[in-house]
Amino acid sequence: MRIVDAAQTELSLPFAKLIPALCDAFVTGCVVPPRHHHAIDLAPGPQATLLLMPAWKPHDALGVKIVNVFPGNSSAGLPGLYSVYLLFDADHGTPIALLDGNVITSRRTAAVSALAASYLARPDAERLLVVGAGRVASLLPEAYREVRAIRRVAVWDVAPAAARLLVERLATLGFDAAPAPDLEAAVRDADIVTCATLATEPLVSGAWLRPGTHLDLIGSFTPGTREADDEAIRRSTIFIDTKTALEESGELLRPMKSGAFSPDRLAGTLADLCAGRHPGRTRVQELTLFKAVGTALADLTAAMLVRRQLVQTSA
Repeated sequence: MRIVDAAQTELSLPFAKLIPALCDAFVTGCVVPPRHHHAIDLAPGPQATLLLMPAWKPHDALGVKIVNVFPGNSSAGLPGLYSVYLLFDADHGTPIALLDGNVITSRRTAAVSALAASYLARPDAERLLVVGAGRVASLLPEAYREVRAIRRVAVWDVAPAAARLLVERLATLGFDAAPAPDLEAAVRDADIVTCATLATEPLVSGAWLRPGTHLDLIGSFTPGTREADDEAIRRSTIFIDTKTALEESGELLRPMKSGAFSPDRLAGTLADLCAGRHPGRTRVQELTLFKAVGTALADLTAAMLVRRQLVQTSA
C-alpha cells in the first residue's frame, strides 16, 4: 500500500483534470451508502464526531474517507479537522493507497463548485467574490478560472487579516485580487458569489444579489449552519449536489421550516446538469444558486485520479 502525502496528492489533482473527471462521475455514478456519523463524548469539552464516507465502483475501486472533527482542538492550537482516505481494489479488497484526506476534500469541493458554475454562471461572468479565507476558499479562484474567464477576485472574511493573506497568495497566481471591506457592496458588484464558511447565521442577503448572479454555497453541511438568507432562497433557481442536501443542510432545512422553500421548487441536481437532463441557466437575468454538502462519489473520483497518477509514475 502506497502512502501518498499532501504534496503528492495535490500534484495528482490539477483542476483541469479533476473537474471533467467529476462531470463524468456524476453521469456514470457509483455506489454511495449513507455517510456514518458517530458522536464522541469528550465532556466537559465539546463533543467530537467521527465521520465515515464510503463509496465504490464494482470491479474498479473502493474507498472510504475517515474524518475526525474535534471542535475543542482550537484551545490546544490544533486544527479542528483531520481526515485520511483509504483506497482499495474493488475486485479483491486489496489496499492500494492511503491518501491525504484534507487535500482530497478541499480540492474536490472546489472542483464541484466550479463544475456547477460551468452550467449555472453566466458565460461572461468575470468578477468573483470569495466569502471566507480558509482551506477550501483559498482554492476556489483557481477552480473557477478553469470554467470562466475570471478577471477580478474580491475576498471577504470575518477576520480581515485572513482575507488580506489570501489576496496576497492569489496575486502570486496572477489574479487581480483585493480585500472586500464591505460585504454588501462586494456582493452587489459580483457576477459569482461563492461562500465557504462555517457561519451559523446568514452572511449574504438575497436583497443584495443583482439579476444574473450565481450564488454558490459550500459551508452549510449541518442543520445549524447557514450562509444565505430566506430572500436569497426565494429569488433563486436552486440546484444541489445530491439529495442529501435536502436532509442535512440548514441552508435548505431552515427555509423549508419558514416556508421560504419547498423541495418541489428544486430545479435539479448536479447529476441532472452533467447528464443534460437540465440545461442549467436559461436566462441572462436569472439568479442561480448551487448548494453542496459533499458526496463520497467526489472523494472516490479524486482518489481514482491519484491512483492513475501513481500507475503512470511507476510505469
